[in-house]
Amino acid sequence: MTENIAPDIVDQETWRAARLAHLEAEKAFTRQRDELSRQRRQLPWVELIESYSFDGPSGSRSMAELFEGRSQLAVYHFMYGPGWDEGCPSCSFWADNYEGIGVHLAARDTNLVAISSAPLPELQAYQTRMGWTFPWYSSAGSNFNFDMGVSFTAEDIAARAVAYNYRTQTPMGEEMPGLSIFNRTEDNRVFLSYQTFSRGLDMLNTAYHILDLTPKGRDEDELPWTMAWLQRHDAYPS
Repeated sequence: MTENIAPDIVDQETWRAARLAHLEAEKAFTRQRDELSRQRRQLPWVELIESYSFDGPSGSRSMAELFEGRSQLAVYHFMYGPGWDEGCPSCSFWADNYEGIGVHLAARDTNLVAISSAPLPELQAYQTRMGWTFPWYSSAGSNFNFDMGVSFTAEDIAARAVAYNYRTQTPMGEEMPGLSIFNRTEDNRVFLSYQTFSRGLDMLNTAYHILDLTPKGRDEDELPWTMAWLQRHDAYPS
């Protein structure tokens, strides 16, 4: 259990004083986050030289076509390998946050898609089950997931050493999650400007941010593993 489960009970004036003191810390964090975001926007870009092809509902699409005419593309690397019965539960938790936001991102010159290595029919069946409508593409048959550092070869897994989140570590499986940001120029050149993995994906999960505001927080410290409580949204007891 989270440690702050027996708080002091105080009067309104004392509570307000404590809240205002904490507000100053929150404001300092917001300023630090804004500065970190500014620095992120100043990172250099690297051009994608290889031509990738993705399967989607309208057929094969090139990397440039995934932008849907916009200059910015956010790709969520959804853990769904070939032959899996269903998508990763934690990626499904994250994906629940993407439904309906595409129109807002489009208004800011940005497109959001998910990409997985499983064949398209497997993705579509799971997407229908989950009730999602955001664009989801298959990278099956290409090196895209491997080049982006979210899929791993059998040799890497057997050697118990994969390059994930900018360090070599023991693999947790053949697929891992991530987010990549790409930029497209007017002549359809595509550049990678940012990637994040592991805890860097927390910023995408609204449910976790809401839990962070509660007295119990995420309440995961005594679980066998982080998110041991998690179910796909259609699997919780009614």
